[in-house]
Amino acid sequence: MEMDMLDEPPHLLLCPISMELMDDPVTVSTGVTYDRRSIERWLFEYGSATCPATMQPLANLDLTPNHTLKRVIDSWLDRGGSSSSSPSTSTSASSSPSTSSLSSPAHDLSRMLEAERLRAALAGLEETPFKVTALKAIRARIAGDVAMQCEFVSSCGVQMVGRVMAQALAECGGDFSAFTVCEEAAAVLAALPLADPDSVGLVLAPECARPIATLLQRGGAEARLHAMDILVKVSSNADAGATTTNTDHWTAGVDVGDVLKSLLELLSDEGGPTTRLSSRALDVLLDVVERAPRGPAKAAEVGAVHVLVELLADGRPRDAERILLLLKRLCKCPEGRLAFAEHGLAVPAVAKTVMRVSELATQLAVKVLWLVSVAAPRRRCWRTWCSPAPWPSC
Repeated sequence: MEMDMLDEPPHLLLCPISMELMDDPVTVSTGVTYDRRSIERWLFEYGSATCPATMQPLANLDLTPNHTLKRVIDSWLDRGGSSSSSPSTSTSASSSPSTSSLSSPAHDLSRMLEAERLRAALAGLEETPFKVTALKAIRARIAGDVAMQCEFVSSCGVQMVGRVMAQALAECGGDFSAFTVCEEAAAVLAALPLADPDSVGLVLAPECARPIATLLQRGGAEARLHAMDILVKVSSNADAGATTTNTDHWTAGVDVGDVLKSLLELLSDEGGPTTRLSSRALDVLLDVVERAPRGPAKAAEVGAVHVLVELLADGRPRDAERILLLLKRLCKCPEGRLAFAEHGLAVPAVAKTVMRVSELATQLAVKVLWLVSVAAPRRRCWRTWCSPAPWPSC
């Protein structure tokens, strides 16, 4: 019975037309693979111009050899041949160092089949009407699997998912399902390391960065988290590879003011954002302030200083260093210093962190106070510094 199971070829290795093991697998424009003899008969003898499995019109009659699936079939045939060999042959083969490996043939075959399924899913992604289901399946295949993530990237998965996001955003309007497609596509990208220069460049392109920024503003909590994860990854990896400058930052094609407002809303949410959401929001805010044109001034104009001071006054030692770093960057511009000097809690909130959080926090706090005392309107700054202000108990 077990031998019968082994002798039965996996369904993926069968031609959808003949339902027999493929000898020369080729792929048509819809992404479906057939045996060459069967699909040539369908196209040229019967005169059909559709894909037999999906009945979709073919964009062209090109037949692309599927070398990966051919290797899978050959591997399956070799495994079947070795299983039927004599015991003496099997024993000598198993004792030979040249045939020993760290992974079993069955495992190798399974991985090759998984890779082929991923490629097939990507090939049909832009045409399928069930994009949410397809994207969830792709995400499940690549999550936590480095080999599948590499396969996804090498199969132009980032480009395909980016196009799906852009198309879904264009169709959104009042269409909830289209926006859900955009959220699921972001979840797929967030599952990737996005460490190679090509992937970073594709995500930084306006057609992909714009939908991600839209999710940051209008998405649900999970979608916003995915969007921020993507932005933090591409920014840090772009810096590490020196692949981007201020002129091609991801904010180049989006409304920076709207992005800043969304981040500040997350941070000042009265219901309290989750720790991970607020932490990611601070990371993205740091990136925007540092890299976007006139980032500090724009952030100050939409109320960033007020929000950051309130967070610091609420007592958040875990985030104190990043908040102080943001305040330091904001106070380097006139708008930031003015907003800082006008907030009644700003000076005492910053002074409270000196010698109480960390050495870095102390250095940043002193720098902030120095910037404001030297460059801010002196009368207003002095009055703010000297006036008593309430301070929450630690």
